[in-house]
Amino acid sequence: MPRWQTDRKRKRTLNPDASSLPRFIAGPMLRRTTQHEVVVWAVLSTPPDEGTLSVFDDQTLLAAMPLSSAQQFRAGKHAWVVLAHLRCAHGFPLDAPLRYDILLDQKPLSEWIPDLLYEGERSPHFVIPSQANHLAHGSCRHPHHQCDDALVTLDDKLANEEMSQWPDILIMSGDQIYADDVATPMLQRIRALITRLELKNEYFDAAPIAHCRELDTHPDGYLNRTKLLPTQRARYGSLFERLKGRALPIFTSQTTSNHLISFAEHFAMYLLVWSPEAWRITNTASVALNRTLTPQQQSRYQREEQALTHFQHGLPQVRRLFAHLATYMIFDDHDITDDWNITVGWEQAAYQQPFSRRIIGNGLFAYWLCQGWGNDPKQFDPSFITLATASQFGQSGDDPNDSAHDAMIETLLRFEHWHYNVPTTPCVVVLDTRTRRWRSESSMNRPSGLMDWEALMDFQHDLLKHDSAVIVSAAPMFGVKFIEVLQRIAIWLGKPTIVDAENWMAHPGSANTLLSIFRHQRTPTNYVILSGDVHYSFAYDIRIRFRTNSPRLWQITASGFKNNFPEPLLSICEWCDRILFSPRSPFNWLTKRKRMRIDRRDPDTAGPKRLVNASAVGLVTLQPDGSPHTISLLTADGKTIHFPDKKAAKAVEPSIPPLDPNQAD
Repeated sequence: MPRWQTDRKRKRTLNPDASSLPRFIAGPMLRRTTQHEVVVWAVLSTPPDEGTLSVFDDQTLLAAMPLSSAQQFRAGKHAWVVLAHLRCAHGFPLDAPLRYDILLDQKPLSEWIPDLLYEGERSPHFVIPSQANHLAHGSCRHPHHQCDDALVTLDDKLANEEMSQWPDILIMSGDQIYADDVATPMLQRIRALITRLELKNEYFDAAPIAHCRELDTHPDGYLNRTKLLPTQRARYGSLFERLKGRALPIFTSQTTSNHLISFAEHFAMYLLVWSPEAWRITNTASVALNRTLTPQQQSRYQREEQALTHFQHGLPQVRRLFAHLATYMIFDDHDITDDWNITVGWEQAAYQQPFSRRIIGNGLFAYWLCQGWGNDPKQFDPSFITLATASQFGQSGDDPNDSAHDAMIETLLRFEHWHYNVPTTPCVVVLDTRTRRWRSESSMNRPSGLMDWEALMDFQHDLLKHDSAVIVSAAPMFGVKFIEVLQRIAIWLGKPTIVDAENWMAHPGSANTLLSIFRHQRTPTNYVILSGDVHYSFAYDIRIRFRTNSPRLWQITASGFKNNFPEPLLSICEWCDRILFSPRSPFNWLTKRKRMRIDRRDPDTAGPKRLVNASAVGLVTLQPDGSPHTISLLTADGKTIHFPDKKAAKAVEPSIPPLDPNQAD
């Protein structure tokens, strides 16, 4: 009997209690909401043949659709991804409380998931705003990091506030998962969930494993996947490495021992970071590690398990948050792998090797299914959906000669429309800074620009349509200058991956084009730039020097939801930045942004620090003209940190101290 048939038979015997699975494996998650559409994403354990999605204005039914007509992707024997795109020709009411419900087997959400609702709700409420003047944003949610999850705190905030005080949308700007940094207990859960849901299989070329199910029993399947990942000849490393001819890893992450490989692993990871049900139906005891842990590994395993247990306890609240706030997402590198597309040399090595190309493609496949699809479903035309459907469970995976999965991955790798807009006021413009890069022509080992000329022209075209805009860039457009100097030194040494030397100013072409866009006479008056990535938070006010009619820019960086920067390294870098790049420092004229005046906002915390090193959600309220009214952070421990406007504070400061009544005549 062929090996793949034996594996399929073994898989069936491992999952005898499939009927006990919860109906909702993940979700529902509220995604794109506009005046004419509401998008809801969910993962079900059975096909949604009899389900209905309905949207109400209090008691009045506004629109409904059968889930059988929704777009579906079958990821496994017991996993249907459902994207319900509900349209309303006459338009949904704006700025008014709405609610939605999903009826399955004549049971509403309140019966399927009782803890999905806030107090007093019958079904999840939401608002479609005419103006997006209250934004929640952030990035970098690392499940086994020792800090708390700020999304749980944001849910607490919503639970204790009136709907009128809720953020209009939630923007997640990258690293929603860490595919390259997976804790061992998490990988056990992933493998257990793959078995429990019988997720689709796939076969590999030019790889040390024939198919993804071998990862269950392979001796290097846990804690040693670095040996499974592909390598390259040292063509672009240091002179010593090239002369020695040693094999170097293609994936440059420092934490590849449990790197995700298959589509099923990436998909299962999303379920585990968004849904408590994925934890309730799995356990680590059912998955053997196939190796004996050293005392050091045992100690780390226990720390990771403790952190993940704490993370798991907050997931019911995170699911509730996602069910109520319209959520938009864009990838950064860790959604696929660290340093994704950082240099031309990296790209050539990764995409010319079939196994690494497949791993990257699997990450993109899961990203589209769980993140990209719901941002703007109209961007994925019928031919794209047809191709995806051909690669789902039951259509491909168990036949090693089937090419549907390969065809889908090739389409994803060539796809150039991950960026999108949200038609609010101001318009939200979400940038793809990973797949349309301005590649260096001088060196294979120099960082690429985050967007190429054509992508930047598309960006400028989007901006010219509006008087104000909210721009979402995974990486800050204007970073901490001293840290950027360290990155330039690493680039000069030929080691750009050591310090993540990816910033907007690292590539002359993209940097100069970006700054030219901001200086263009026809660009909007007010820009707000939302970013993440760096694992600390800060706010800048930015103006163009020597121009009386300069557009006004504000960059607000919030990172991460569940991550922070190592100390005391951040404090040292900030101190050096304050000394070397103060507003009047001559060193500012040596930077590419010398024509921009950047004023750092001071948080209302004790001490002189301007960089906040804490897991947090960024909260921004906007004026009618699109300029910030308030900039703040909601930290994971429940504190609120404000970044007040210095000029506004000076404007209201009295010129004469108030009279002390005890000294009055």
